[in-house]
Order: sequence, then structure tokens, then C-alpha cells
Amino acid sequence: MEYTRRDFAKLALASMPAAALLERSLASSVLLAAERPSSLINGVQIGTITYSYRSMPDQSAEATLKYIVDSGINAIELMNGPAESYAGAPATGRGGGRGQQTPEQQAAQRAAAGQLKKWRLSGSMDKYKALRKMYNDAGVKIFAWKCLNPNMSDEEFAYVFNAAEALGCTHTTLELTDDVAQLKRIAAFAEKHKIYAAYHTHTQGSMTAFDQAFAVSKANMANVDLGHYVAGGNVGGSTIQFLKKFHDRIASFHLKDRTTPEHGAKNLAWGTGDTPLKEILQTVKKNKWTMPATIELEYDVPEGSDAVKEVAKCLQYCKAALA
Repeated sequence: MEYTRRDFAKLALASMPAAALLERSLASSVLLAAERPSSLINGVQIGTITYSYRSMPDQSAEATLKYIVDSGINAIELMNGPAESYAGAPATGRGGGRGQQTPEQQAAQRAAAGQLKKWRLSGSMDKYKALRKMYNDAGVKIFAWKCLNPNMSDEEFAYVFNAAEALGCTHTTLELTDDVAQLKRIAAFAEKHKIYAAYHTHTQGSMTAFDQAFAVSKANMANVDLGHYVAGGNVGGSTIQFLKKFHDRIASFHLKDRTTPEHGAKNLAWGTGDTPLKEILQTVKKNKWTMPATIELEYDVPEGSDAVKEVAKCLQYCKAALA
């Protein structure tokens, strides 16, 4: 069975896009309107992924909300860390070491993962609803949640989509897989829950990278990173060509300023790399597309600054580009 955006009317991704939902939310409280952030710029919704604040000392949902508001952002892709911590996940079940691990460390990690899975399958959605209210009351819309992993069980899949619904998301994001069976499995859950599965790409992004996912189901969407796309060599076409061809299959997209492979594929402060940020934003504005453009802070934070200030700088760049 084919699904169109109109089939997902409950989320109103097309008939009531995220930008419009935000405008309604911002208008709902006159008393708080002056204190709320606004990153809807000339019809283009600018957001950020909370991964941008990973260098900040407090990773709680409450502190993360303050970072978002202080950056001037009113729409986000939420990482699972702050959300699951707020919902009561066991501390030992979050995160995980990298690199070479001893057998003891591997065993401890497996045990922690088991505890987290047990918690996920026994938890209520009430805390996620409370988190959504806290963020919405501050003027911040959670349009996506990143938690899904193809290695999860069906029960964990259901948990992720139920939590995404409780958070008010239009889509849940995950890394792109080329496993067709998994693409079909994920799409089935997306279709059932009326929440898109949006696949994220790094330098493997190209004009054909999403072909399998798109062919499987219209519930499979893209969460393409256009900065990584440039660093990967613009395979098959430019970022603008990608946007124009697949705009109706993009749930949201990431922005960062990277250089091409010929220039070292570096990650730089906005306006100093090869990603055509202004042209990308102007293209979205001109065509009145509603998918959020997500700031992802990955360049090195300068000495004396912090992630909040740098996300605010990226937002200012967007405002100037869209003026």
C-alpha cells in the first residue's frame, strides 16, 4: 500500500507543516510570546539538532532547552540522550565507550544495553508528553527524534515510534542503511504510526543514495546532510540539484559548511567552506518548501566561545542569507 503525505494528516506535515505548527504554538500565549525564540525566517524554518550542544557541561533535557532558547532556536531534532534521561532511563544504559575495549568492558556494555532495553519496554509515555509540553511552553517544537537503530527489536521499534508521537515529532531519524529488508521493516512501523522514518547520510550522500529507501515506501524519507554531501564530492549532482529533485521526500536536512574533497573535506565556520549555504536557503525560500533546515554544529568551537554562541552565529548567518 502506498502512503502519501496526506495519509499522514495526523501529523500535518504537508497541510500543516512544522513551520505553521510553530507559528500557531508561538501565538498561543501572548504573555510568553516576547520571551520565546523565533527561527522561522521568511518562511524557512531553521532548527538545530541537540547534538550541536554536546560540548556543554549539562546534558539534561532542562539544560538543553535553555541552550536552544538562548541560541534563538524554536525547532529541533532531539537526540535520545536528553530525552531518555528525562524519561528516567538508567544512567548506565546511555552512551558507551569507543575504541579498544577489554572483555570486562564489553560485558559491562552488554549488561548496560540490556538494562536500557528492559527500561524502554516497560516505560510509560507520560514523561515524553511532559517533555514535549515543557519544550512547547518555551516555544520550542520537537520535529524529529533520533533514537532508532535497525539492530533494535520490534518491541524497541514500537517504543521509539510511540515516544516520537508523544514528543510531537513528524519524523524519527536514523542512519541510512542499504539493507532492503530493514528498510521494509522500518517503513512498516512508520506507516503504522504515521510518523516518517528519515534517513541521515554522511559523505555517502549522493543523487542515488536514497533510491532503495524511497522505492520501498513513501514513509521512508531523507534527512540528508548537505554539508557532508559536499565533502563527499557532490556525487551525481550538486546540493541544489538534490533539493530540486527530492524536495518532496526530504523530511528535514542538516546544514554545515564543509569543503570539497579537493579542499580537504574540512569542517569550517559558516561562510568559509564550500557548502553553498546561502543558495540552499534561498532555494528553499523561493520554492516555499516547508522542511526544516537543521543547524548541526561540528566545526571546532573557538576559544572563549561555546556551542550556544556558535549555534546563534549560524542562525545569524541564516537570517542574513534569507534577508
